Amino acid sequence: MIEKMKALKIIFGRLSWILLAAVVEVYITISIFNWFGEQATWIETALRLLSIVIVFAIIKNSRHLSSDIVWILTIIAFPVPGTVLYLFLGANLFVSKTYRLIKESEEDASRYYNQDEDVLKELEESSPEFKGQFHYISQYAGFPFYRNTGFDYYGLGDTGYPVMIEEMKKAEKFIFLEYFIIEEGKMWNGVLEILEEKVKQGVDVRVMYDDLGSFFTLFGSYAKKLEEKGIKCLPFNRVNPILSVILNHRDHRKIMVIDGKVAFSGGINLADEYINVKHRFGQWKDNVIRIRGEAVWSYTVMFLTHWNALRKEDYTFLSFKGEALPGKEDGYIAPYGETPLDNEIVAQNIYMSILNQANRYCYIFTPYLIIDTEMINALILSAKSGVDVRIVTPGIPDKKMVYRITRSYYRQLIEGGVKIIEYTPGFVHSKVFVADDIIATVGTVNLDYRSLYLHFENGTYLYDSKKIKDIRKDLEEAIAAGHEVTLQEAGYGIVREFLLSVLRLFAPLM
Repeated sequence: MIEKMKALKIIFGRLSWILLAAVVEVYITISIFNWFGEQATWIETALRLLSIVIVFAIIKNSRHLSSDIVWILTIIAFPVPGTVLYLFLGANLFVSKTYRLIKESEEDASRYYNQDEDVLKELEESSPEFKGQFHYISQYAGFPFYRNTGFDYYGLGDTGYPVMIEEMKKAEKFIFLEYFIIEEGKMWNGVLEILEEKVKQGVDVRVMYDDLGSFFTLFGSYAKKLEEKGIKCLPFNRVNPILSVILNHRDHRKIMVIDGKVAFSGGINLADEYINVKHRFGQWKDNVIRIRGEAVWSYTVMFLTHWNALRKEDYTFLSFKGEALPGKEDGYIAPYGETPLDNEIVAQNIYMSILNQANRYCYIFTPYLIIDTEMINALILSAKSGVDVRIVTPGIPDKKMVYRITRSYYRQLIEGGVKIIEYTPGFVHSKVFVADDIIATVGTVNLDYRSLYLHFENGTYLYDSKKIKDIRKDLEEAIAAGHEVTLQEAGYGIVREFLLSVLRLFAPLM
């Protein structure tokens, strides 16, 4: 009861002033149109002409037309409101100061991603069949490969969280946290207790959370509360009551870096459901990956790039480069980031490369399955080529509308030879691709439009490590605990098929 009251207080406390500001904004906009009077006709004409220009611009510059088709149809059907909505939410324009600062910081940070050419040459010579993947990630996307000297995969937040706690207790210089959601409870309070103690010891502690992701879990003043404890805190992309061009692009990353020696990522946020203390949708199936060695540096740079874009305080990142912990070499590792601020879709390209080069199997974890024709065709082609392609999705949904859209893709995929397994015990939140016991990626990127095209994301690409089998085993256990969806179960009636088709059309806006 107390938790519900607190949640309501947070929601109404933050929503009230935003709704009030939105009402005022609408009133002012209407008043301006009324004030212009006869000139409003010219404004409408200008917007209609602009809508034509925008449609051609979208077609010309679209990275994936299937994800932009909803904007094209909306603008054609409703030229004036559609154009206005696109300018506020769909366009990557120059008007956003936040955009500009992050873009500048990303460009500046690129100098810290230095590929050891000996490592890349060694990698390409040992596995020439994957040379294209390695070259793309390292030379084009700009994320270096390192010799893997230690990563550990935990198939549940329940088992990964205690390891995170133990590593934080060892911190001597700094702890960096970047998460989409933070919610007060057992998990976060356990982290916070250590952070408070480390601040007293002189450790540089920084916390960054997405303001919209934590909109319903934290008070608007929560950052100030942490600052008063000596913890530097930055809410990413504050929710603005005035419609903002960058409102639609969120920080969905999950990163923890400790002293530059250890990093954690994976699917979990810092809230109780991720460690199954709170059960809202059955068992919460998520993961944690711990990285040691030189590869931690890439995650340090990722965090500092966002931090210094919005709160400039580090002249150089090099002072945070920790001495890599020694470990036995076991394959290769390349942490990577995804940003909506360039024309490169790194995460989707990595997913597609893994699919296209799999020979025996490709197993996938994803909580949401809202994909374009290119990904559909890649999944089906891989299955038709004799690859055992299996996608594990939730058995218990967290968002019923998104779940219905996810299920609308089942029939086409199953007919193409792809196996769909719904995780019967609960909700799958992991985002994983693993193929042939030789390649895997573990990260934050869902198979949906928001993750692939709109959000800031991260992942860890793994190659030729013995521990990739641990990831495969985790998927096999989830598959065994789940239910394979049959073609008959994937079918719908004509009316429902039509409604789902309409919903899929607007999926990029969800």
